[in-house]
Amino acid sequence: MRLVSRSNLILSLLGVALFVPFLGAVHLFDWDEINFAECAREMLVLNDYNRVYINFQPFWEKPPLFIWMQAFCMNIFGVNEFSARFPNAVCGIITLLVVYNIGRKLISHQFGVFWAMAFAGSFFPNLYFKSGIIDPFFNLFIFLSLYHFILYSWKNTGVNPDKTPHSPSYYIICSGIFVGLAMMMKGPAALLILGLTAGSYCIFYSRFRVFWKWKHLLLFLFITLLVSCSWYGYEVWKHGTWFLEEFITYQIRLFTTHDAGQKGFFGYHYVVLLFGCFPASVLAIAAFFRNKANLDEERHFKGWMVTLFWVVTILFTIVQSRIIHYSSMAWFAVTFLAAYTMYNLFTQSYYWQKFMQVILIWVGVLIGSALAVFPFIAKHAYMLSPYIKDEFAKANLAAEVNWTGWEPLIGILFLVFIFAGLFQVNKGNIKSAAIAWFGGTALTVFLASYIIVPRVERFSQGAAIDFMKEKANENCYIEVVGYKSYAHLFYGNRLKPLTDSTYLKDRLIAGDIDKPVYLISKVGRSEYYMEFAGVKELYRKNGFVFMRRDPLAQ
Repeated sequence: MRLVSRSNLILSLLGVALFVPFLGAVHLFDWDEINFAECAREMLVLNDYNRVYINFQPFWEKPPLFIWMQAFCMNIFGVNEFSARFPNAVCGIITLLVVYNIGRKLISHQFGVFWAMAFAGSFFPNLYFKSGIIDPFFNLFIFLSLYHFILYSWKNTGVNPDKTPHSPSYYIICSGIFVGLAMMMKGPAALLILGLTAGSYCIFYSRFRVFWKWKHLLLFLFITLLVSCSWYGYEVWKHGTWFLEEFITYQIRLFTTHDAGQKGFFGYHYVVLLFGCFPASVLAIAAFFRNKANLDEERHFKGWMVTLFWVVTILFTIVQSRIIHYSSMAWFAVTFLAAYTMYNLFTQSYYWQKFMQVILIWVGVLIGSALAVFPFIAKHAYMLSPYIKDEFAKANLAAEVNWTGWEPLIGILFLVFIFAGLFQVNKGNIKSAAIAWFGGTALTVFLASYIIVPRVERFSQGAAIDFMKEKANENCYIEVVGYKSYAHLFYGNRLKPLTDSTYLKDRLIAGDIDKPVYLISKVGRSEYYMEFAGVKELYRKNGFVFMRRDPLAQ
């Protein structure tokens, strides 16, 4: 117990060190980060926590649980980037503790450590705990639901009864609670992922042997509905079915069209996982093959994780909208399989193979080289202008960004860790290899988040957000035209109007106004708005065009 307590304390402190610093070092990114943060800010402005609003209009795309978390933090720390991202930092700490303790109970203390290291020391799993988007908590709740469903299946089939001391009802109730919370985070996709994973496992691993009882399945659905309807039901009772209808329509649209703005190619999510979940992604490959040394519970749990991986990646390959974090639920499977490989290497039941070394070097060198070369290219971005046709992208490159010249060392340091890990694994020092690979990647993400990401943000949106913050305290209206953004709402500190029509975009552009209007557009899209009476251009900067429209003289 002393070892477990000490390990939990160390992991908690490690999580704080990795995920909390520099949360407010860079502006929130459009769309998702600013979208959710603005919803939380408007909860505070309206003092209405019953519904989600954006631009003070009901927002049907997301349920409120994550927004409540952000609003709670904003009440404590203020309306800022730190508050918007802090919930996910907490989620990161909890996730490390969850995977360690599950891994410890499932196999051993050392396996739990490897799993926590894989999660903390892979690019996207680490990076997203520093973000302000919903997915980290959404994924954690789904995984906890799946884990308790796995324990339920073991209880019913007699797999290692020593590790399932509670009743089947206990595990199925816990599973229902967690998937209900996931639905409160993002919607019915949580239940879909869980159901497809359980069904696929039943088909491909249990050979159609049903491991649940129908009374327990009904109890699971009842608990799920009870938890999720604590808000969905209240919303319907209070405001009617409008939200539910719009929300379901939106979910269908995401699954069947490119509504989210990214089409991607067929193997999109496999490439994202290979590079984004590195180095865990490469190490996980070996674990897909059978290992006769497995105990029953290890073999079963591994089967569940492999099933989860294929369900998530195939499902979101079928889904027409392809966004990077759509396949993020697979991170639990990938990091488990990576830990499984490392543990088998550690116990000498698996041997390091050349194909893994080749893939690790190939992917690692590509990532490290990109991290090393990118700052140099960004520092001399003006040289790329003749080769870029998009006027907005070309103008972005003119941003004044202070590159010190030392930034490429982050990529070089990353490569040193990769080859140091290879040296150690070939000597049989598996713990040292894990520290080099996962610790080196975690350090790389930490340094890049503080040094590189803020500079990149200056190219993409810095000029526009600077302008919005400058005008936030002026008695004026701020609106974006010709492109979609939520930044002007959050950074412009928009307050609720006296009437809903005050902020209608058409009125701000061409109607009667009672105070100045600042319009923000992009090069190539602003000319249309310059034709309206009273609109004049102030200046252009880094691809953005800033205009002002004054009230017409009476």
